Amino acid sequence: MLAFAIESCKEDSEIDLIIKNANIYAVDTTYAADAIAISNNKIFKIGYWNDLKSEINDSTKVIDAQGHFVMPGFIEGHGHYAGLGYSMINLNFLLAKSWEEVVSNVATKLKKRLKVFWIIGRGWHQEKGESIPKQQMYNYPFHYSLSAVSPNNPVVLYHASGHALFANKKAMDIVGISKETPNPVGGEILRDSNGDAIGVFEERAMRMFQDKYDAYVASLDKEILDSIWYSAIVKAEDECLKKGITSFQDAGSTFDELDKYEKLANEGKMRVRLWAMLRESADKMVERAATYKKINVGGNHFFTCNAIKSEVDGALGAFGAWLIEPYSDKPGFKGQNTTDIYEVKKIADIAMKNDMQFCVHAIGDRANRVVLDIYEGVMAQQKEQKDLRWRIEHAQHLNPDDIPRFAKNKIIASMQGIHCTSDAPFVVKRLGEQRARTGAYAWRSLLDQGVLVANGTDAPVEDVDPLKSFYASVTRKRTDSGKAFFPEQAMTRAEAIYSYTLGNAYAAFEDKLKGSLRPGKLADLVILSNDLIKCTDDEILNTKVLYTISDGKIMYKYE
Repeated sequence: MLAFAIESCKEDSEIDLIIKNANIYAVDTTYAADAIAISNNKIFKIGYWNDLKSEINDSTKVIDAQGHFVMPGFIEGHGHYAGLGYSMINLNFLLAKSWEEVVSNVATKLKKRLKVFWIIGRGWHQEKGESIPKQQMYNYPFHYSLSAVSPNNPVVLYHASGHALFANKKAMDIVGISKETPNPVGGEILRDSNGDAIGVFEERAMRMFQDKYDAYVASLDKEILDSIWYSAIVKAEDECLKKGITSFQDAGSTFDELDKYEKLANEGKMRVRLWAMLRESADKMVERAATYKKINVGGNHFFTCNAIKSEVDGALGAFGAWLIEPYSDKPGFKGQNTTDIYEVKKIADIAMKNDMQFCVHAIGDRANRVVLDIYEGVMAQQKEQKDLRWRIEHAQHLNPDDIPRFAKNKIIASMQGIHCTSDAPFVVKRLGEQRARTGAYAWRSLLDQGVLVANGTDAPVEDVDPLKSFYASVTRKRTDSGKAFFPEQAMTRAEAIYSYTLGNAYAAFEDKLKGSLRPGKLADLVILSNDLIKCTDDEILNTKVLYTISDGKIMYKYE
């Protein structure tokens, strides 16, 4: 569809900002235009600079895009907002090349004599290093080298996926881990041939450490903790704006975190729009979910909580994805069901009762099938509610027979492009060639069935950079080896941009507000150095974010 200049919203207003000489990519239409005028935090007019320049005044800011690509701001479709900020405060091992490097970084932190007892980090992945630890089980390291550098401080390092952790001996002693400690339901303690814990705790087995750490944190000064939390949020905002992200969909926050976000929104202290999922137990939410349903807090569209999060399994890298058939590299083992199915059904009923979206983490093919079963059961009982936009978060490994069920029930596949190429080195090892080919990150199969695929990074599991995830979505190539992971499942350029803009907006009931460039929509835009539709694959990775504009204001400028 071609929209001719000048298209504008109805109200009369002064222009606050105008972008000229723009290569405009509107997502859902095509304009014969080269300029965008912004007024009162919304897109006011889209037309030609020669027609619009007469309307500017002394206070109007003008950006010369110099022919660069102008599109809606990226929407992070599934991430962990506070987690992203904390990953920039705590130890971060996403780029670590070996377990020895991880241990060395812990030792360096301890030398700084910080006034902390627990040492927390995240990002190590046993399948993504350049070497295998000398002592290992399924490529997981044993705790001895970590315990040697930190005999007096408990150390807990979360797996990159967030679905396992590595603990040193001090941490295990505090928790009380022994040969007699049983595996919890939905979790596993990895042990050597003598029955001793090697220091790796998968899925629900992590809870023991989290409880002890939470007790430690609770003993600290609340004002200091709130200050640290706020500094983490500021860091998350800075990182998002630098990378062209103007909205962020937070995949699970507690009552306490949602209270803090609401306060920031009411005080006008948010720079990135946040759409959050409530995550608590069914028992806690049954009476309180309604009070946490908040849409457009503060009246400026910077904070909304209108969804509930749950999960049914873990991550493939940590052997937590729940599979129909056993792992190819762990015979007889089918992964973990991490949340009781009855609990998930109760939460689904709470979501339906309060007219909130339901978003369930499911990675393995069995996990996805179970969630589809739950959704179909609840929907059958509430046939009058048609436009639910319920989501499956990740939907990474599907049985091909279940793909049509997404389309039939209008279930959104909230996937993360970068996970495909990041996980590629071990997916075939875990699933085997056939399952990986037909059901792993099956974007093309889903899209061809008419399923909406939302995009994101799952930050801090991955770098929050949307351009890296966009590259993975359209090429399915790793940046180090150039090897493509079943490229027949790739998205087109237009589909990938849609998945990161209007698709994500639709997946949060916010498509009338954002996600495309239309007069009357919120003025959230990004100016990029390369045309994402026409540039080469290699140029995608070289693309610079030149400007990030949020709420009609310049929030980031490339220097």
